[in-house]
Amino acid sequence: MFGLFEDKNDIRVKAFFGSKEEIMEKEENIYSPYNGKIVTIVPICSAEDTKRALKIAKSATKSAKETPLSQRILWLEDVAHTIADSKEDFALALAQEVAKPISFARVEVERCIETIKLTVAELVNLSGETIPTDVTPSGKKTLAFYRYEPVGVVACITPFNFPLNLVAHKIAPALGAGNCVVLKPTPEAPRISYMFAKAFINSPYAVKDALSVLYGDVEVGSTLVKSPIPRVISFTGSVPVGKIITSQAGIKKVSLELGGNAGTYIDKSADLSFASMRCAFGAFVNSGQVCISLQRIYVHKDVYSSFTDLMAIETQKLKVGSPYDDDTFMSSLINDDASSRAKNWIDNAKKEGARVVAGEYEIDGIFPPTVMADVTDDMEIICEEVFAPIVSLISVDSYEEAITKMNNSPYGLQFSIFTNDLRLTQRFIDDAECGGVVINDIPTLRFDVQPYGGSKLSGVGREGPKWALEEFTEIKSIVIC
Repeated sequence: MFGLFEDKNDIRVKAFFGSKEEIMEKEENIYSPYNGKIVTIVPICSAEDTKRALKIAKSATKSAKETPLSQRILWLEDVAHTIADSKEDFALALAQEVAKPISFARVEVERCIETIKLTVAELVNLSGETIPTDVTPSGKKTLAFYRYEPVGVVACITPFNFPLNLVAHKIAPALGAGNCVVLKPTPEAPRISYMFAKAFINSPYAVKDALSVLYGDVEVGSTLVKSPIPRVISFTGSVPVGKIITSQAGIKKVSLELGGNAGTYIDKSADLSFASMRCAFGAFVNSGQVCISLQRIYVHKDVYSSFTDLMAIETQKLKVGSPYDDDTFMSSLINDDASSRAKNWIDNAKKEGARVVAGEYEIDGIFPPTVMADVTDDMEIICEEVFAPIVSLISVDSYEEAITKMNNSPYGLQFSIFTNDLRLTQRFIDDAECGGVVINDIPTLRFDVQPYGGSKLSGVGREGPKWALEEFTEIKSIVIC
């Protein structure tokens, strides 16, 4: 059942101004990163379009706020059912627009459904508390409590790497909390966000004009951020853009999920076979285009040689190819610029003394999973976010050296450790300067029910349904005398 398009072969998407679809005068073609074919025709919106959508959202805030929680829950549940009924169509759109291997595309669709359901569960628990005002003599005969209320309008800006589930992480909590939303999805994957939005807007439980969707680039994003209408800006993307948003947003909440260069430490007590298998997965899943993609592996010197050999073997097992094949692990990067950038970083690292132990040469025009050994601290390839299928191995003398180097980064999203030493595990939890730690698995591990976010340049605030609901609401304090 396709359900969301009148014509399954229609690749033209439309903008949503509230509950109304519109075709814009200007359009652009979106091409498959894998084969270069046109997969979507997308409207290009302007600053004036953005202002119009914001006004519509603002005018709908009263009705959104007054919509009973029971209806909002039915709304989210209905959307989850709609997506579940069209799973394969959503997965195919992911494979077409961002070359996500179809098996992983199906996983993302399942995660999206789960994220919506988790939001429903957390909505029931979004409640305030009674305040004991009689803790002071003057409050003896008063009753005080607080509750959470919607902020009004939320502006959401989302990336290409998980263009369905990361949209769900913003839209479901924002609308579920009783807000109106203006979404600017990634330019690279407009159809998947259009399908997602249409599931919300076509629902019989939808709040009229609560969701608008605009396509475009800097002009749309900047207008959203600078406008006084949104009370929250929720952005997932690069650090440079995050800095611009922070400087332009003014006095409003800003939630930023930015980049990282996730690291792990392989202790000499670790299970090397398991660690190498998981590290190959964590470094190369989604072609390394993950904010918590494993980029730096610090390996104890006693097991460095053995682990390097195992990483090369595990990497060579991964199938690279068409995103439409069920057994493909990795396909194309999002565009040619990303591939060129990755090649340059490898070339520079080789000139500085690093060596390639797996990968480097394209496979049927696709940038391959690449393992670099003998990488040093000053190489760009580990100092900055690669966002490509490249992982670097660094030999260290001790845990102390590893954690010092891991923390010596402008980023702090997620780190991990592989060890059978319980005391080392406890030290690592305390020592790691990041938003999340993983023990005996990859830092790329994320469950949608968890709080997710980072420290340093990796962002501000936390995602995950429970924490997103808090981001998209305000506390109102009430005193009854």
